[in-house]
Amino acid sequence: MADTAVTTPLRSPLSHAADRLAAATRTSGGAIRLAELPFLTQINVRLDPKGAAADAVGLTLGLQLPVEPDTVVRTGKLTALWLGPDEWLVVGPPGGQQDLESRIREAAGDEPVSVIDVSAQRTTLLVAGSRARDVLAHGCSLDLHPRVFGPGRCAQTNVGRTQVVLVARDDPRAGFWVLVRSSFAGYLTDWLLDAAVEWTG
Repeated sequence: MADTAVTTPLRSPLSHAADRLAAATRTSGGAIRLAELPFLTQINVRLDPKGAAADAVGLTLGLQLPVEPDTVVRTGKLTALWLGPDEWLVVGPPGGQQDLESRIREAAGDEPVSVIDVSAQRTTLLVAGSRARDVLAHGCSLDLHPRVFGPGRCAQTNVGRTQVVLVARDDPRAGFWVLVRSSFAGYLTDWLLDAAVEWTG
């Protein structure tokens, strides 16, 4: 029998704001770049960092899970963010949830491990450009100076009173990822656009 199921195309939490983000980027003359990076694969992993599973998962992913607080390890298309002494967020390209989750589970074997697909929980905002730090500093209490929060750093923090995971990208010109819960993404986008008005308006 033919499959008659209706498939609804995925709609990102900020699809309605894409034009506004693009307009702000355009009018800033390079000072600010704002965009949504929708549907990134996000897998939350919890395990003993000193156990056999950590080494096995690292080998499978081609990267060692970072053990220094608030640091990031990247290799190829995968990024591992330190969230706690035994907790990481592994981020990859869209559509890779099932493969990544099964690879981590298989690598861990019989070792105690928690592997949860949280891709639908958050979306990601890109904040880049020469004034990216200035925009974020309007509502973030962290010291965002490159000497303190430069490439390879991440933090669970607040931006504009919204809980986020903030990630400094490898190249300072690449700016920041702001991982925000989908239900707060619209509010945070409005806040960022307002904070950037000095350079976009």
